Amino acid sequence: MLILAAWLTREGIKAEEAYDARKVARRPALPRKMLASVLTGAGLGIVGIAGHGVIEAGIFAVLGLVLHGMAFGLDPLRDKGMAGADLHQTDRVARAVDTGEAHLAAMAEAIRRAQDRHLEARVERFAGVARDLFRTVENDPRDLSAARKYLGIYLQGARDATAKFADHYSRSRDPKARSDYEALLTDLEQNFAARTDKLLSDDAGDVTVEIEVLRERLQREGVRPE
Repeated sequence: MLILAAWLTREGIKAEEAYDARKVARRPALPRKMLASVLTGAGLGIVGIAGHGVIEAGIFAVLGLVLHGMAFGLDPLRDKGMAGADLHQTDRVARAVDTGEAHLAAMAEAIRRAQDRHLEARVERFAGVARDLFRTVENDPRDLSAARKYLGIYLQGARDATAKFADHYSRSRDPKARSDYEALLTDLEQNFAARTDKLLSDDAGDVTVEIEVLRERLQREGVRPE
């Protein structure tokens, strides 16, 4: 029971970190850290019953629950950044970002098989560039259609290429394969950064158009600044 509590605590911390990293996010479906607090208390209570008595078991259970909760805190209990948002569109963005994050996690796991710290850092740098695109889409879900291939198909291809490279390089230490893979990461970084810049530029253009349209309407209504 205590081992299960420890596992749930770790998973709850991961879920909270992912929640904190996003501007738009749903609360975790399962409050893992809170459940872990209950399991910690229950596990220590069982120890108390087995080795002492009911009173000691109750003390152990309460201390375990309270101290675990104080140490690790509560799980996020509300959705973030969704007030007034189109929930259907927001859900689509959340699913697309989850898919992208899964591909990035698979890339990071695969490249560790190459046993090369420099390559691990290069993959992490690319992941940072990809996450800039994720945050841009989260800020304006209308951008999803323009970025969907980047969050899905292109990251899936990068994941598969990373897995094949890592398996080959771990056996051969082939310098040409390493050079080709680093060139691929550079191309990916540049393309993802360019797509992010394009989306931000389009958003800025949309804002300018909205402002000009509103000004024209005010002028037609005879509204003028004093």
